[in-house]
Amino acid sequence: MKLNKNILGFAMAAMALSSCNMDYNEYTAYDKEYIERSFAYVGGLMTTIYSDIDSDWGNLSGAMLASATDEAEYSHDGNAIEDFYNGNWSAANPHQTIWASAYEGITYCNEVIDNWSDMDFDQFKLNLDYEKQMYLYKNYKYEARWARAYFYYTLLRQYGNVPFKEHNTTGAEETALPCTNADEIFAFIAKECDDIKDEIIEDYSADKEHILAKAETGRANKYAVLALKAQAALYHASPLFTQGKSADEKKALWAAAVAANKELIDAAEANGYGLASDIATLWDKEYYSNTESSKEIIFARRTASANTFEGYNFPVGYSSGQGGNCPTQDLVDAFECTDGKSIAESSLYDAANPYANRDPRLAKTVVLNGEAWPNDLAAYNSEHPVIETYVGGYHSRTGNAAGRSYATTTGYYLKKFCNADQILRARSGVAVTTSAHGWLTFRMGGMYLNYAEALYQYFKACGNANAADASGSVVYKDSEGNDQTITVPGTQTAANMASKTRFRSAMPAFKTGMTNEEFWAKYKNERRVELAFEGHRFYDVRRWMEDGDKFMNIHRMEITKNDDGTFTYKKVAVVRGDGRWQSKWNLFPFSQTEIMKSGNAIVQNEGW
Repeated sequence: MKLNKNILGFAMAAMALSSCNMDYNEYTAYDKEYIERSFAYVGGLMTTIYSDIDSDWGNLSGAMLASATDEAEYSHDGNAIEDFYNGNWSAANPHQTIWASAYEGITYCNEVIDNWSDMDFDQFKLNLDYEKQMYLYKNYKYEARWARAYFYYTLLRQYGNVPFKEHNTTGAEETALPCTNADEIFAFIAKECDDIKDEIIEDYSADKEHILAKAETGRANKYAVLALKAQAALYHASPLFTQGKSADEKKALWAAAVAANKELIDAAEANGYGLASDIATLWDKEYYSNTESSKEIIFARRTASANTFEGYNFPVGYSSGQGGNCPTQDLVDAFECTDGKSIAESSLYDAANPYANRDPRLAKTVVLNGEAWPNDLAAYNSEHPVIETYVGGYHSRTGNAAGRSYATTTGYYLKKFCNADQILRARSGVAVTTSAHGWLTFRMGGMYLNYAEALYQYFKACGNANAADASGSVVYKDSEGNDQTITVPGTQTAANMASKTRFRSAMPAFKTGMTNEEFWAKYKNERRVELAFEGHRFYDVRRWMEDGDKFMNIHRMEITKNDDGTFTYKKVAVVRGDGRWQSKWNLFPFSQTEIMKSGNAIVQNEGW
């Protein structure tokens, strides 16, 4: 962690490279040369800040963090993702997936806040677009404060206590920063969000006078601020961060999480946010302009138009598809039958036809044997117009497809986030295509589930035997330490909030009267299904401090094609590493290099 001494020059270079890929800099051609010498300086810093926000399009040579969980298995043996479950990560091999980018982002945020805010650019007052430029410029400091808080949230999520700086320092001082207690940083995040929520632009698309009339899901607005506060509060109250605290202290943190999530839900719904009619629109190639996806997406980390993600994950045997992050049988099994019961409980489940009568989200998340997917599959190879993942099938590891050693290990390919229209390799009359992608940092579906969890845990801490059905008054402390009271209406029980994503997919609501154990199991499964491949499960299991062994013991599906054209399905168990989860893995290790540079001011996380 260090301060980049040539911060402005770097930011301008970054702007030149990146601004064509994101709509974060919005200036006109009037007096462009002068504007680039002033307004755009700060705009360049903001572009760099947004570029530092995390996403996971296969950051480990194509492997997503999902493949370190029971969501997926990466089809390329020997990938670094295996370190997360075979025990080969350590202080010498720390997998600092966001360390450098988060602290770089924090440095740029501090630069904007401390040195590039509150100027009036007097010399440009006669420019035709001065008012528009100033309107956006004045918002930058609030965007930077949001981003800084967000970067700290991602660091807390991985490391717990981390070095904290609210202002930039010299290189020597910064390197020697000790770790600040996670409680203090969580409190900082909550207060920052409270301080700026009514200052930052509320809705970019609604303000046609100052900015373009389009959905700005790639920029932080008021609802991104509230979403960050709400999600950080949920993490703060989770078992990983409340070890050693009293029952009353834990209850107080869940109360704060209820309040923060309720504030976000109520405010967002009042402004027209809600669930898109179809979950698949959230990763459609036009997600950034589609009114349905804009309704649900609070903040998406935009990336350049590309087909890299599809290249990593399209089926082997189709064009240059590399197999990639293959959904496990465990994830497939998590999708209930249409009656709302698990496959072990439902009379609708047919082991000979296992994908029939299932939660519609299964078909939108996973590529199944027999599907005509992607859309160009039949045109690319008319002899194999559907996906064949059965033993000996064209798209199977044991089939006759070129490069089949990288074909699916599990019997499935990834559909979620992939553009089915993408063309990876040009051929006669067909050109290569690319499309925009947006990492779903905050969306209403996830926030409804966050709220459900906070409600359940709070009312459980109050002694309710059926906490998922509870409502009523909640007393919490605000970010100033003052007692506040809110009332959770009967329409906002945990069961009702957790049912919203199910209704969207025509799945039955959670029934009332569930025991706490029954609800918790159903809730975790709903979260697993709805948020699959969005980066949540990797951290959920860690913050809950439970279910880690599920990452170590996964299942594949072995499909055999019978002589009559039917298929036989056999679940195959796979043990990762030694099959045992280690509790130290709930937090990342600090790099030994960073510890040494700090003069041991950074203290290694327990167990590492």
